[in-house]
This record gives sequence, C-alpha cells and structure tokens, in this order.
Amino acid sequence: MRCAALPRSFFSASAEKVAPHLLGHWLIRRTSAGLSGGPIVEVEAYLHDDPACHSFGGKSARNRAMWGEPGRAYVYLIYGYHFCFNAVCHEPGVAEAVLVRAIEPEFSETDMLGRRPVPDRRNLTNGPAKLCSALEIDRDLDGADLCEPLSEVFIARNPQVNGFLRRRGPIITTTRIGISKAAQLPLRFYLEKSLFVSKRKRVTAKISERGTNKCA
Repeated sequence: MRCAALPRSFFSASAEKVAPHLLGHWLIRRTSAGLSGGPIVEVEAYLHDDPACHSFGGKSARNRAMWGEPGRAYVYLIYGYHFCFNAVCHEPGVAEAVLVRAIEPEFSETDMLGRRPVPDRRNLTNGPAKLCSALEIDRDLDGADLCEPLSEVFIARNPQVNGFLRRRGPIITTTRIGISKAAQLPLRFYLEKSLFVSKRKRVTAKISERGTNKCA
C-alpha cells in the first residue's frame, strides 16, 4: 500500500475547520508487522478558547505537543489505562487539536483484531480508546509527525475520499461526547452511514453543507 501523508498546511487552520475535512482520510499505524488502519469516520474539534480543551489551563508536560507545530500527534492517557489520539492544528502556540473518535478497519484488520480481539468487528475501532488499542497507539507516539509517511503513525490522503464520503455520508455536525464543559458546542463530526461511528447523538445536529473534502 502506497500512502501520501497529508501536508502540514492541511493542519494549519483551526481545529474546527480541519476536523470535518479529516473524515475519509486514512489514519495509518506503522509497526514491524506492516501498516494498519483505515478511514477516519468520526472526529471532535477542541479549540484554544474552549474550556473542554486540554490546553485551556495553559501549557503542561501532558499537553506540550499541542503547543508545537501543526500536523503532530497529541496522545494522552485517560482513566489510567486508555489512550486517545489527536491531530494538532493551528499555528504553533495556539494549541488546538482534533480528537479522532473512530475509524473503519480497512488495512490489516487481522493485525488489529490480534491486538484487540472482539467478536463483532464493529466494536474494533468505534471509539477513541478502542482504535488506539487496535492500532497500538500510546504515549510513546505523542508528538509523532503525522505528515511524514515513514512515521510510526501518520494521516494519509485517501485519493478516493470524495467517493468514500458519498457512500458513507452525509456529514453530521453535532455536540461532543463525554464532556461537561462547553458541551453545547457543535464540534463533533461523523459520517452518518458508517457502521463504526461510536454514537449517533442528534442534539443540535445538522447535516454539513460541505460538498467536498478539502482543507486550505
């Protein structure tokens, strides 16, 4: 499989703009066994002035990667043993990120099932901690370069992204999940027909008017 990573300029805009345009592109994990991953189908944006964003309280050892250049990974630990994967956005020093909540297991699904055995493949990667387990993503990958195809984790351009969006769409915009602060903001985006969306929450939901998957 040949993969061209998304350029750094793709991530230089606000996370709110980048998030829906990540849908359909491939989250790829490189290990000694090869490449595994699949198209992104659910994301959430976290903004610098957003009380739910990890950078809201200032720079720390945990969120340091968020303050660096866009197109880097921000991986954090929750509940003591689960990891979540984010793509850093905006210009250095602004500290925004997109949480990848779900992917479809398109490449090397057998390897992913070996790391996270489940009887129903729909439960393999339909959540942020689940996909990190299936792809073996942990804090060691915090700060990884997502724009470098030789990186251990990167985001690759899907050359048929618009066709994928037509098959899995429309893009739904709704409120984020599992937070108490700024919970009313419509900053979660997912593909309505994908079987791997973690939850179809329709509070303040709307269909996105974006017709193509392009990010300036």
